Amino acid sequence: MAVVMADRPVQRTLVWLAAGLWLGCGGSGAGAAGHGPLAGASGGGGDSGHPGSGTGGGSSAGGGDTGAGAGGSGMGSTGVGGSGEESTGAGGGGEGTGAGGGASAPAPFVYVGGHRGIFVFRLDESDGSLSAVEGPLDAEMNPTFLAVDPAHRRLFAVNELGEVDGERSGAVSAYRIDPADGTLTFLNRVSSKGAGPAHLSVDRAGRFVLVANYGGGTAAVLPIGQDGALGQAVSEAVFPGRLPRSHQIVTAPSNRFAFVTNLGLDTIAQLTFDPDTGQMAPNDPPALSLPPGTTPRHLDFHPSRTLAYVIHESSDAITTLGYDPQKGTLSALSTVSTLPDGVSGLANTCAEIQVAPTGKFVYGSNRGHDSIAIFAIDAGTGALTAVGHQPTQGKTPRHFQLSPAGKLLLVANQDSDSIVAFHVDETTGALEPTGRVTEVPRPTYVGIVAPSGR
Repeated sequence: MAVVMADRPVQRTLVWLAAGLWLGCGGSGAGAAGHGPLAGASGGGGDSGHPGSGTGGGSSAGGGDTGAGAGGSGMGSTGVGGSGEESTGAGGGGEGTGAGGGASAPAPFVYVGGHRGIFVFRLDESDGSLSAVEGPLDAEMNPTFLAVDPAHRRLFAVNELGEVDGERSGAVSAYRIDPADGTLTFLNRVSSKGAGPAHLSVDRAGRFVLVANYGGGTAAVLPIGQDGALGQAVSEAVFPGRLPRSHQIVTAPSNRFAFVTNLGLDTIAQLTFDPDTGQMAPNDPPALSLPPGTTPRHLDFHPSRTLAYVIHESSDAITTLGYDPQKGTLSALSTVSTLPDGVSGLANTCAEIQVAPTGKFVYGSNRGHDSIAIFAIDAGTGALTAVGHQPTQGKTPRHFQLSPAGKLLLVANQDSDSIVAFHVDETTGALEPTGRVTEVPRPTYVGIVAPSGR
């Protein structure tokens, strides 16, 4: 059953850096006129001695969100309207404080990675509008997936390349997050120990970065120093087989096990993980084998139950997994299609999956059908039942992110250059467009991060 949402006015914010200035372009919104453009300064995106830094990666003033519930001063999702006047959408502009008359908590940051670099925004949680802060950074390094440490003080990016600094490998870059404005300072870059890294995560203690190398079919663990800089790999995993394609690596909730989805081998590798040393070793059994052609891509653990869910890229499906927290092993329980009944999957591939913070719903993205599939989780068995499919208002939703409270969802539409915001109905799981669309070139990752200390 498809969920059909009412049409909303759409405001677009076009983001790019030219001559050191952030420029906003798009249709006029429903709010009041703004008070001035987002002024930026050209300059350092990090150390001038590393690739992807130097001038041209400057930051922008006025990054703080304003409007309902956002607090602070500055601009909301500002754009130059069709009439040539600056305007903001509903709840996005003007000076003011958050609801209740007092100072609100700092607005979250949004980090977007992709083929055109890293972009930094402030988020208005009332409607999903984004205010440009900084970017693009390190565009030539192809930062297609990002991760933030548990303290929200460091950001890490894969550099999805086949060769870096003369080594036939991709890399991982480390950045310091400024807690005041979210801007990034480059720290260092190290080898990912395999070509084409597609995914990375930070272990739950914030001491190591784990990276999955799609092209190399391997995985590695990189230590995080006290200053946030990365050290050389302390552990590597190689997965034998005809065509290994490591697509994701995550640690278990206990931080004692790690899992690698391998799209080319139709397996999920099961590894022990030492949170003190970063060492990985094959578990017993070393992998969960899935039927040929399943192509597991990404998985996510349930927030409170011994369950996980894995989305399959080419078979357009999600499998419910049982999880044994003592042994660190997975078992396949049931599988459902991500597409509506009667829709062919020949022109579709799946990408991202996330479990709602409430533990009641699972969301998965369809590239081709260009939708977010919505599933209810059975309170007893954990099995999934489709409750709707929400069009993403763009092409190729490679990634999406639920806000920490689960009330907002942002979608990165890779082939339509857009980040689209949706309200989440926590009772039904349904998604409703907020009308906010931010244009970012070739986005492949979007993440919502509360400022450190919030």
